[in-house]
Amino acid sequence: MSLKQSQEQVDLWIKNHGVRYFNELTNMAQLTEEVGEVARIIARRYGEQSEKESDKNKDLGEELADVMFVVLCLANQTGTDLEEAFAKKLDLKTKRDHDRHHNNEKLK
Repeated sequence: MSLKQSQEQVDLWIKNHGVRYFNELTNMAQLTEEVGEVARIIARRYGEQSEKESDKNKDLGEELADVMFVVLCLANQTGTDLEEAFAKKLDLKTKRDHDRHHNNEKLK
């Protein structure tokens, strides 16, 4: 599914199930909360913190999908075409960072 299709699917879901979009500030707070849940899993599963028993069944993919859902909501309600924005960002990063990363001694 493309980003454009994902944005359309989220918009359809909001119209059929969500009544309306939460306002942008509420969605920003929601995004922060969801990113925090991803950070908790990463810190405990892949970092140095021990994983609590209550966190062992948490699904990282599900939490990342929660982040994506809120990002797609924010894009929709602000009129942002994520597919276009992502393509531009990838092009910029490719041009800007190709040599930088290849020449970074820390990555060798």
